[in-house]
Amino acid sequence: MSGVSSISSPSERRRLAGAEHTLRRLNRRDRRVYRRDVDVHHIDRTKARRLAVLAQVLDAERPADLVEVVEHLTLLQIDPTAAIAPNADLVAWSRLGSSYRPEHLRDALEQDRTLYEHSAMIRPMTDLGLFLPSMAVWPRSEQTREWIRVNDAFRRDILDLLAGSGPLQSRDIPDTSVEPWQSTGWTNDRNVTQMLEVLMMRGEVAIVGRRGRQRIWDLAERVYPADVTVIPLEEALRLRDVRRLRSLGIAREKRQEQAIEPYHVGHAGEPAVVDGVEGTWRVDPEILDRPFTGRTALLSPFDRLVHDRQRAEELFGFEYVLEMYKPAAQRRWGYFALPILHHDQLVGKLDARADRKAGILEVNAIHEDQPFDKETTDSVRSEIEALAAWLELDVSGV
Repeated sequence: MSGVSSISSPSERRRLAGAEHTLRRLNRRDRRVYRRDVDVHHIDRTKARRLAVLAQVLDAERPADLVEVVEHLTLLQIDPTAAIAPNADLVAWSRLGSSYRPEHLRDALEQDRTLYEHSAMIRPMTDLGLFLPSMAVWPRSEQTREWIRVNDAFRRDILDLLAGSGPLQSRDIPDTSVEPWQSTGWTNDRNVTQMLEVLMMRGEVAIVGRRGRQRIWDLAERVYPADVTVIPLEEALRLRDVRRLRSLGIAREKRQEQAIEPYHVGHAGEPAVVDGVEGTWRVDPEILDRPFTGRTALLSPFDRLVHDRQRAEELFGFEYVLEMYKPAAQRRWGYFALPILHHDQLVGKLDARADRKAGILEVNAIHEDQPFDKETTDSVRSEIEALAAWLELDVSGV
């Protein structure tokens, strides 16, 4: 794969030739979650919360396979904050429990290639064909297009260097840009990093792995499978809405645009209204009748159950703000407070941090949104102990 800025190469034409078959398969699988000619479902908040928890694989029936979890969730967000553990690892642990190890994620990305990293998200390789069409039309910004055009020789220098010497870290790539990247943020004049980002977004290069926080880059054709079927853009966007709804259970048809991953799901699923909540929702009919048994879970602040703060407040009555950017004296819940799920309720926040030098998980506070009963208290403390055991730390402060 030499990039998807155009799909006129022989290899791309072969992929497109198989698109119709793949499209039929996806449509058969997804037809029940993309219907408009159905009655509106009327559900209460308890049912709505349970749909959200079930869809996020946070009910009592824990999964056993990391890749299957990511295929269902559609993504793991990458974030450098590791007050307790990196977000992708913490989200995986919340589902899989003590059987999950960070090396499982690294192997899936770097060895098995069942997952891939793109734009601060880890996604299943089986979904790549749904994202290649968006890469083909990127960027939409005229400023970025002009910067690429002016620096086309720089772009080709990087591709040639990777072809002969890749994979490489950004520090191993010389800056041969003609015009620097201009930004008011930290990317200003970081030309190599920015061009690599551009080439990644266009599908010309890919991230082959990481060493610490440093990404390692190579030509996309060496990282992505050669037989990926490229779905036409409009249908790919529709199927991404369907996949997103399956991972959320219940979501709005329209929401304010997000930088990378939307909260809305378009016309996917079936319409619903939730008692006591204004407006209509879309629900995944596949799980409407599924029985629910809950458990207790400690969640990353970037966990998709709570990532949409408005949905969390509307359905769970849960208020949350990530306070790591606030001065310590202004924080209510802590630097990196973990939302606490108990069955179908978000009941509080855990203020804790992993002190690896001291070998402890330091618990500063357990913030109870409403006073816990004994069963909730015991379940939360048990989950804190499980988190510490997974981190190979002792608990301090409980």
